[in-house]
Amino acid sequence: MKKNFHHFALVILGLFFLNLVALALPAYSAPAREFYELKVYSLKTQEQENQVEAYLKNAYLPALHRAGVSKVGVFKLIGNDTARTKKIYVMVPMKTLDQLVKLPQALQKDKQYAQAGADYINAPYTNPPYLRMESIVIQAFEMMPQMAVPNLKGPKSERVYELRSYEGHTEKIYQNKVQMFNQGGEVDIFKRLGFNAVFYGEVIAGNTMPNLMYMTTFEDRPTREAKWKSFSDDPAWKALSAKPEYKNNVSKNVTLFLRPADYSDI
Repeated sequence: MKKNFHHFALVILGLFFLNLVALALPAYSAPAREFYELKVYSLKTQEQENQVEAYLKNAYLPALHRAGVSKVGVFKLIGNDTARTKKIYVMVPMKTLDQLVKLPQALQKDKQYAQAGADYINAPYTNPPYLRMESIVIQAFEMMPQMAVPNLKGPKSERVYELRSYEGHTEKIYQNKVQMFNQGGEVDIFKRLGFNAVFYGEVIAGNTMPNLMYMTTFEDRPTREAKWKSFSDDPAWKALSAKPEYKNNVSKNVTLFLRPADYSDI
């Protein structure tokens, strides 16, 4: 009886000290999910392309850096040189939606920005710097709440950034695909196979909703082809994609191949 009492007392004492340790440690909370603004410039002429690029390089990115946005991505479509309408994609990561809303006000107060971007900012209506500018707002996935800068070593001129948009038939079916990426484990498969993802996210404002978007990166086109071959052959992916609850959860897949501008942070 006495031996049992001592054992019980030791257990209680151990639990007491464990509680003390738990109280002393800081509470863990998952990183907040970021937001991304993906701006898409549509350009008609080489003059417009040059003007927008000069603005982004010399005015917009430096101003964002001063405003606390340290990593901004600028990308152009691979093989877009002879296209009738050229595209430039700008990815701006934000900690909160409030930061996105207040950014234009911060730029208006930035005198360096106003001076460096004067040609673009003050362009006349007879000679605008672009045809249209689309803005897509994205919230990061739970399984990748913050953007990652890819660890690529090769020259930017050879890199392939793959931007994908998966559209859903309905909001419910679209959410099923989001769940497949997160709790289903699709994000984990991409990570294990070395796809160098920049972000995965849910589109909360855009013209092809409901849809999700994500970006993966590769040293070059052959590496990209090899990675996707490994993905399609992966036993975990085969098992995941065969589950009946995930069947027919994408109505349209739009894939773009991009290359970063030489002044891009990503």
